[in-house]
This record gives sequence, C-alpha cells and structure tokens, in this order.
Amino acid sequence: MFILGAECSRCGEVFPSDNILTVCPKCGGALLFQYDLSRVAEKVSKRDLESRADTFWKFKELLPLSSPKHIVSLGEPYTPILQFRKDNSAASNVFLKDDGRLPTGTFKARGMAVAVSKLKELNINRVALPSAGNAAAALAAYGAKAGMEVYVFMPKDVPKSNIKECVSMGAKVYLVDGLINDAAEMVKKFGKDYGWLDVSTNKQPYRCEGYKAIAFEIAEQFNWNLPDNIIFPTGGGEGIIGLWKGFKDLIELGWTEKIPRLIIVQSSGCAPLVKAYNNGEVEVKETWENAETIAAGLRVPRPYASYLVLRAIMETKGIAVAVDDKEIMASMKTFLKKGVYACPEASATLAALNKLETKGSIDKDESVLLYLTGNAMKYFDFIKIKKSEIPVLNKETNSLP
Repeated sequence: MFILGAECSRCGEVFPSDNILTVCPKCGGALLFQYDLSRVAEKVSKRDLESRADTFWKFKELLPLSSPKHIVSLGEPYTPILQFRKDNSAASNVFLKDDGRLPTGTFKARGMAVAVSKLKELNINRVALPSAGNAAAALAAYGAKAGMEVYVFMPKDVPKSNIKECVSMGAKVYLVDGLINDAAEMVKKFGKDYGWLDVSTNKQPYRCEGYKAIAFEIAEQFNWNLPDNIIFPTGGGEGIIGLWKGFKDLIELGWTEKIPRLIIVQSSGCAPLVKAYNNGEVEVKETWENAETIAAGLRVPRPYASYLVLRAIMETKGIAVAVDDKEIMASMKTFLKKGVYACPEASATLAALNKLETKGSIDKDESVLLYLTGNAMKYFDFIKIKKSEIPVLNKETNSLP
C-alpha cells in the first residue's frame, strides 16, 4: 500500500487508513485519502499501465485497498470517449465521456465499487445512504455482490426505475416525504438503532477515490494531452471533487502538466453551488428553498463539503453555470436524435455548453469534454408523447400514413 492516511480537508488532521472513517471528529470536515506519490512514481509508470486491463482497477496503487483480493467488481469497463458534432456550431473539438455504460447505468458505480470494496476489507456488513436514486442503485448492486445489508432512503418522487432496481437487488428501501436532505436526516435518525455505516456523499472518504480514477482514465484516453475544459453535472459534488483530486495526483506524479478547467452545471431549480460561486463565497451558506428539477441527481439543496467543490472550481479557473429544465430536456432530445443515451443530469452539460458558447466563455478553438454521468433508459417517463398520434397498422393497410 502507498496510502499515507486520510487527511481532513479543513483542519489537516490525519487519520489511519485502516480505521473506519467518516468525517473529521474535530471539525466535521470531509476526509481525503493521501498517498506517497513519490513512491508510486518510482514503482509505476504510464507504460506499465498499458499492459493492464482497461478498467479503473488498473490504478490499484492509487486506491485505498490493501490488496486486490478485496475488490468487489461487476466488470467495470473504461467508458468511451466519443467525438460530438454540435448542430449550428463552429466548435469541432467537443467530446463526450459516456459513463452510462457502467454497471447500473451511472457514474455512481465508480464510487460505490471502491467504497464497498474498502468496507468489505474493513468487515463492514451493513450500510445506508440517502440518494436521489442512482447512488442507491449502485450501492444496492455492489452491496448485493459483497453480501452486505443495504438500506436506502430516497425522496418519494425519484424515478420508479431506481426504486425497482434497489428493491430487486435486495436493498431495504424507504421513500421519504421530502428531498434528499430529509432522507439524510432519516439515515442519521435511525443510524444508532441499526448500526449501519452512513456512506452519504462526502461523509466518508471512500466514494471519492472511485471518482478520482476518472481523471486517470481521461488522461490515458486522451494520450495524456488533456482537454481544455470539462463540464460536469453536479449535485452533491463528490464527482467533481474526485476529478479535481485525481488531476492533482497526476501532476504530482509527473504524468501531466495541467488540470483542465472544471465547469460545473446545476439546474436553475436547485443551484446552491452556482449561487455561492456567483456571490464569491467559499461554501454554500444556505439551503436552497423549494428545490425542483427534472434532473433528480442535481436536486441537492445544500451539499455537504461544498467548500471543496468551490475550491476545485476556483483553483482550475472554472465556472459554475445553471440551466433550466427546458434547456435540459431540449439537450436530452438532441442527444437522443444523435444516438446518445444521456440522462437529464448528463444532458445538462450540453445545455451548459450552449450557454457558455453564447456568452463567449468558451472559445471555439478550445477542446471540451462533456461528462455524461448516466444513461437515459431510466428516464424515458419524462419524455411525453401522444400514443394516440402514432399510426396503428393492420393486415389491410396498403400504404403508410
């Protein structure tokens, strides 16, 4: 193992990696694993990675497991980088990374794969979390593979497919009359009685390590010549924190020289991070009132450890932008017409790109990677059609209407 420990991102206190970790007991800050990167650089090279299978487990030296034998895998592949041609746009170097092809159809599989693997190593057998849907499905899947008891608490209006997934995979599912912050209160309320480990976003350091591997994967797929911008849909913010942390590790390893500009996109119906960014604040100070959006994963009224998301944006000279539900749905339909199965959260990246190009915030010569965090298959109920207007044919039909 090359891990040095888990460091509090607020006060700097370091905790042993073989402890069961949540947040810093001194200040409540989010913990981030730290590695002896100089030793990693001595033992592993970019050329060494070429001989390993294309899965994020190939970066085992930079993950918090003591041994590969603890890995809980559902066959995670590298997800593809696709070139994307926008209609009516001069930009020719727009790319997509499609994490909808991961197990359970979401990038959440990355965080849960690493978290469940590490918790299995630590002999944890009961876990719980609040979720807008996709994190719960991913935890249910990996928890089932690991033989864990999984409890998930979701707002009652989450997509039905997410509920079906969790129930089918054996998770104990509870629907909450409220938003994800209300679900989080339920996890906290019943935690002492049931003795589970809370694996909520940023309230333990394990999931972030799975998202960190996104940076390594992107770097290798771009032949270590990173894109200028990455647009990432952001609710709780763990994905962008992991991405930022991963790029910083790559620089320290000497494997790359820059970090792309990190751009987060939220729904205008729930945009606490965008509001904080526009106000020049270092963290979200108030809960977003009356949060509402079709992109369930973006409906996080007050993300925990928001200061890390805003730090990632500031350090990379990034941007935080909000788009409305109409823009999200229009972008989802644009993607589908080009054969791209992007969920509403992922579709928000295209809406953000359109807005930023209009404002002149992204030059047409800059390369842009849109990060597609999930698959559209779970969300087709949001697309309204009139079945009565679709022609019905029978044996006597002689021409198509």
